[in-house]
Amino acid sequence: MLVFRIVPDRAMSPTVLAIGNFDGLHLGHRALLERLTGKARELGLPASVMTFEPHPRELFTPEQAPARLTSLREKLGLLEANGIERTYVLHFSRKLAALTAEEFIEKVLVRGLAVKHLIIGDDFRFGRGRGGDFAMLQQAGVEHNFGVEAMHTVDIDGERVSSSAVREALSEGNLEHAARLLGRPYNISGRVVHGDKIGRRIGYPTANIQLKRKRVALKGVFAVTVSGVDKRHLPGAASLGVRPTLGEGLKPVLEVHLLDFDRQIYGQHVTVHFLHKLRDEAKFTSLESLSAQIERDVAATRNYFADGNPNG
Repeated sequence: MLVFRIVPDRAMSPTVLAIGNFDGLHLGHRALLERLTGKARELGLPASVMTFEPHPRELFTPEQAPARLTSLREKLGLLEANGIERTYVLHFSRKLAALTAEEFIEKVLVRGLAVKHLIIGDDFRFGRGRGGDFAMLQQAGVEHNFGVEAMHTVDIDGERVSSSAVREALSEGNLEHAARLLGRPYNISGRVVHGDKIGRRIGYPTANIQLKRKRVALKGVFAVTVSGVDKRHLPGAASLGVRPTLGEGLKPVLEVHLLDFDRQIYGQHVTVHFLHKLRDEAKFTSLESLSAQIERDVAATRNYFADGNPNG
């Protein structure tokens, strides 16, 4: 997949395009991308996606911006896995936000990308003050000879599939429901880095996963699997949060104790698949009481996998 950080002044070739944030890449997104790749094959053009970095709400109301479900790297990997050939990652700045809807259509869609078919979500708005909508795009399509369609909502058992619904399920600890909305277990990827080695000192060594995000969509202790280390997914118990017992402040930390595993994996890029929440974060009065709780967490994790639950 080709990744572009800018839109050219003049397109070299036409495209079939979808626009969105695609955070989490849930089943609704996947349905849209399936339609996009099908249309691209029909027209013999590259299936392309436009997304934004940072998320628009992170620019305008950072204190109210939702926790990201996926990092940019994770998002790009998921887009490629769903057949996308080109992704345009536009830096969302006040300059970009100041473009009127008409300017966005002319400069970006018509001149920059030579869009021949455009697919958007049914709630998509664009341009300064969110002045552009589906009707405006349809009219522009008539004027500039490109097709426009809006994907209708995907629902599961009457619930609209959305990034917000995934975040709500994760925040409530309902990982199984989040997996139904995503079409896969929720996961976080990152590189294994050196930590403070406290887990090793108390008998439960952990892999510390680098988190390149200020906020996370879930917190607690979980039964997980880890891919990227071996040919199979390795079972483990993971802690994700601010480690209140150790007084580490507000920066979230992801640590995984892999069951029956004793290899050095520093520097490897791994993916943690969250399958089941065991408990919330808790503050313990001593490392001894923390160690005793970790022992119970590891036992609960072993029971989870011994009961025949999915292994990610």
